[in-house]
Amino acid sequence: MDKTIIPCRPKWKSAMTDRERFNRQMHYQPVDRCVNMEFGYWEENYQLWKPFVDNRITTEEEANRFFNFDRSGMVSSPWLLPGFERKIISETATSQTIVDGNGLICEIPKDGHSTIPHYIGSSIQTPDDWKRAKQEHLNPDHPGRKIDLAQILKDHPAQRDYPLGVWCGSMIGHIRDLLTVEGLSYAIYDYPEMIEEMIENQCVLIENFLDAVLPHVQFDYAAGWEDICFKNGPLVSVSFFREKVVPRYQRINAKLKKHGIDIWWIDCDGDVRPILRDFLDSGINCLFPFEVMCCCHPGELLKQYGKELRIMGGFDKIQMAKGPAAIKAYMESLVPWVERGGYIPFCDHRCPPDVSWENYVYYLDLKEKMFGMK
Repeated sequence: MDKTIIPCRPKWKSAMTDRERFNRQMHYQPVDRCVNMEFGYWEENYQLWKPFVDNRITTEEEANRFFNFDRSGMVSSPWLLPGFERKIISETATSQTIVDGNGLICEIPKDGHSTIPHYIGSSIQTPDDWKRAKQEHLNPDHPGRKIDLAQILKDHPAQRDYPLGVWCGSMIGHIRDLLTVEGLSYAIYDYPEMIEEMIENQCVLIENFLDAVLPHVQFDYAAGWEDICFKNGPLVSVSFFREKVVPRYQRINAKLKKHGIDIWWIDCDGDVRPILRDFLDSGINCLFPFEVMCCCHPGELLKQYGKELRIMGGFDKIQMAKGPAAIKAYMESLVPWVERGGYIPFCDHRCPPDVSWENYVYYLDLKEKMFGMK
């Protein structure tokens, strides 16, 4: 049953629907005010921020309603179906070694605090392992992949007042999830045919989903996830990305364009600059949530690529933790890009627990003062 959420603040004043505003802002057209959205929070925030605890806010969806952010929607399809069975292999006083839902063997803390798991190995080591995993978890013909079109249309009617996205998944980031970074790095050279088959299967899964929904549902944008970069650039070579990944994205983009979808954001952390041109050539024209510390100020890339590029995110979380003076200075640096369009500011990843409730509320208040409806 849906939990009743009483918002802690009023929705920003508006003269447009959330859907109209998003589409106009992403196309550099005049708007009543900036889109008001955020990207969520570390799990610890739900235990540390007293208003979250007092109001039993435990998920990003609940937090979005609590803060009264602009609404958006997403239609997606399953990736692993089913996921790998989670198993505990061994444990110590402080950690567990498990097989996770992606089939990876990893070490995690017993106390459940947020951290990047220590990956030890993968369930997929050879082409035979991949053949078995494809049949058991990534079979395009699995009956569970058939969409419930009637339910989608009921949930998201054509006359809705919020933007709706169609999920375009991942070409290589999910393969990294199945193999680990080290496993992917070796497999590109040891089993190149297997890797190409894995990428092709990812593409087919998405194409099948798009073929089922695009003719029937009016979408405002496409979205995807491709965490294939870190602080020093891509985890695969630029030439590999360009030769193996880009052509698949171009196939997907052709389907999106045919149905009038010309905004496509990708969630890729780290320094995306070495493959940004390749994203753009693929049809992906918006970065999300754009980590500043690993890359640069969003204005640098918006200036370099002009109106070919959009960015969502890019408010430096390090500055957010420092307090009002730093928050104000950084917010002011974003003014020309918000005013130009094609840029929606929010925390450059999930808001971490070193940002206090007081600093976060100051940030939200200042954002409304500077970018809300005058």
